[in-house]
Amino acid sequence: MDFGIIDFLKLIGSLGIFLFGMKLMSEALQKVSGSKLRGILAAMTSSRLKGILSGVLITAIIQSSSATTVMLVSFVNAGLLNLVESIGIIMGANIGTTVTAWIISILGFKVSISAFSLPLIGITVPLLFSKNERNRSLGEIALGFALLFLGLDYLKGAVPDIKSNPQILQFLSDFTDLGLGSYFIFLLIGTLLTIVIQSSSATMALTLVMCSNGWIGFDTAAAMV
Repeated sequence: MDFGIIDFLKLIGSLGIFLFGMKLMSEALQKVSGSKLRGILAAMTSSRLKGILSGVLITAIIQSSSATTVMLVSFVNAGLLNLVESIGIIMGANIGTTVTAWIISILGFKVSISAFSLPLIGITVPLLFSKNERNRSLGEIALGFALLFLGLDYLKGAVPDIKSNPQILQFLSDFTDLGLGSYFIFLLIGTLLTIVIQSSSATMALTLVMCSNGWIGFDTAAAMV
């Protein structure tokens, strides 16, 4: 598996688009965050159960727990939510990511929100040149949202293809006999893999492959998850 300087620059560029989209969306949200949006978010997080259900629903619709989490970061950064309120939605997002598997098994296809990013940017551009400040801010929110998904899509394509080559991870079996230290190591590995692959579902699949091949035991697999 070759991963050269061009691939590294593509990875950095993808991350740049992703972060710029998040920054643009967050700053624009701060400009237009009226009582209406605050009221909706407050209603969604008025109880832990509502927060979890909101997370499940949002992730089921946009089919990306990563994007749901990033949007929450923008909301918290804009002062629309606090950290405690966002935790319930994040928990729901991780449950909601399993809904994708059900949709694929029932309908047999997956709709990618990133496919709508470029059309959304095309529709949004005129708003950026509007004389009305609110319209410009709404355009920036939509543009940031589109760039966020576009960057996330590019990021998934730019990382090394670990998913198709699980054998790369076979060396990890050397770290399974370190007692309590093994759990901390595999906890870190699970975190790093999800950051690199940008998909907790893919990390889960890799963990199952490693476990079924006997490279790691159930306890270390649990630590990865």
